[in-house]
Amino acid sequence: MTNAIDWDTLAREARTAARHAYVPYSRFAVGAAILTADGKIVRGCNVENASFGMTNCAERTAIFSARADGMEEVLAVCIYTPTDVPTPPCGACRQVLNEFGPDMAVRAICNGTDIIDTTLSQLLPGAFGPKNLRDAG
Repeated sequence: MTNAIDWDTLAREARTAARHAYVPYSRFAVGAAILTADGKIVRGCNVENASFGMTNCAERTAIFSARADGMEEVLAVCIYTPTDVPTPPCGACRQVLNEFGPDMAVRAICNGTDIIDTTLSQLLPGAFGPKNLRDAG
């Protein structure tokens, strides 16, 4: 599946998204770009808030924006962090991503040359998701 994904475009879009981040407190501008099953690329950036618990991560911003536009499934996500080594999605983002693509491809990029290439199911083994609720009867 990862061979069919245009990672260069997703990386460019994730870096562009990071430039729009609202990070007056942490100065840690993160960008994400998701590829939906219907071929759309949707960007997201982190948006901080003075009430820190109300901050939203880039991955969740992208998912929520895509869903508002009718997205039902995500094939891939690329996350950019302004670091020397790549940073994978946090636990909350992993759970939200799982809702729309439990087997999606995940790539984390940074300012350095290292890349994390994995899948969401590897990052969140044994995930709780929609199928668990359907199986509850």
